[in-house]
Amino acid sequence: MTPARREPATGEATRLGAVVLTGGTGSRMGGADKAAIELDGVTLLERALAATATATEVVVVGPEGPTSRPVLWTVEDPPRGGPAAGLLAALDRFPVPPDLVAVLAVDMPRVHAGTLGRLQAAVEADGSLDGAVLLDARGRRQPLAAVYRFRSLAAARPPRREDEHGIAVRRLVGGLRLAEVAAHHDEARDVDSWADVRELREGRP
Repeated sequence: MTPARREPATGEATRLGAVVLTGGTGSRMGGADKAAIELDGVTLLERALAATATATEVVVVGPEGPTSRPVLWTVEDPPRGGPAAGLLAALDRFPVPPDLVAVLAVDMPRVHAGTLGRLQAAVEADGSLDGAVLLDARGRRQPLAAVYRFRSLAAARPPRREDEHGIAVRRLVGGLRLAEVAAHHDEARDVDSWADVRELREGRP
């Protein structure tokens, strides 16, 4: 059962939680653990945690490991249900539901705290919005680089738990009213192959 949402008191700052998704098989990378890949000596997981530094609590979806800050861990049940199932599992892990949830895939290492700050500001500027998503250079929405209202994600949840597995993230959030925030430079770049890793390490666009 989804926990009841706590409304912020008058004058109280918005509570931001974060979900970092580290799952996926990494099939195009020989099954590599993307979260452990390093850029400039920093793992992709630690880069994601730095990007979500302003979050009160962070839930990491994936195998547990050492982190530079305290986090909560969870996985889909059953495993390999996909990023939407992982996101929904993470919602259940928050001890107290936050007002907003920053969602970030671990393979988007160019997203930083300023990126999520712009997304959060877009949501807070319009109370009718369910969230804000990053828009890449091709005009495509990146639903795993976004800030959503907790209550909106909870309401979008499929009615049956078994229907969560395999559902596409775009379908999960397809009915939400979302602002689009244009990416700056290569913020929307992701890591899908070792060639991507090499290019990022070499500073190539």
